[in-house]
Amino acid sequence: MNKLSAAKQVQIISALVEGNSLRATARMCDVAFNTVLKLMPQIGQACEDYQRRVLVNLPCKRLQCDEIWSFCYAKEKNVPSELRGKHGYGDVWTWVAIDADTKPVPCWRVGGRDPWTAQHFMHDLAARMSNRVQLTTDGHRTYLLAVDLAFGNDIDYAMLVKLYSNDRREGEVRYSPAECIGTREIPITGNPKRHDISTSYVERQNLTMRMKMRRFTRLTNAFSKKLDNHRWAVALHFMHYNFCRIHQTLRVTPAMEASIADHVWSIEEIVKLLNRMAVAA
Repeated sequence: MNKLSAAKQVQIISALVEGNSLRATARMCDVAFNTVLKLMPQIGQACEDYQRRVLVNLPCKRLQCDEIWSFCYAKEKNVPSELRGKHGYGDVWTWVAIDADTKPVPCWRVGGRDPWTAQHFMHDLAARMSNRVQLTTDGHRTYLLAVDLAFGNDIDYAMLVKLYSNDRREGEVRYSPAECIGTREIPITGNPKRHDISTSYVERQNLTMRMKMRRFTRLTNAFSKKLDNHRWAVALHFMHYNFCRIHQTLRVTPAMEASIADHVWSIEEIVKLLNRMAVAA
């Protein structure tokens, strides 16, 4: 790793953030697979640390949250009995929040779809806000206690519950959700504005994640083999999304729209985070 030039690091990271797998990136960049594998945790840690430091005191008004499914090592039903229940094996959920107005992702959390992860995620989100917000989530009941513990009454919170048709025939295998035939808007806390009760932006962010991170692609062998690598890939993705990638609607990056950054970051600037981390250590 010490002999890897900055230009080669830029090349590797550019390939990763465009949705290439580790092995494909190694072939494209003409480096060893282990070189890419060693760079991932270093750049992922640097990206996570930087965003945790700067994504604070945010004047968001409308937030949307959702969870996106993936898995590590094997799908839950295929995990060997001796590994079942162990951390890092089976289903993995990435909890994501997004500002519906300026589009940055202020925080995320990789873990289970359980109360413990939900509470840590919501406490992290609440700590990053500078004012009262309106929050919309799906109907996952774990949110109820998590939001209450993190925000108390200082929030306008609603759930958007989608209603699906039950048209699947017996024995049929489905690879996409059933047809959505309606929604229910359920105010929970405060006075949420009904026309702002939506999860559309965070669900679109889920698609972006599946398109830009190879390990989220379904029905392939590109899944994460280790939970730590999954976590670092997510941190790198959001660094690129927040600071480098120009949003099609905003015409600037989400970080610029939210006044967190004053320019479009380059991949070279992400690489420089590694040097900052080394100096700090």
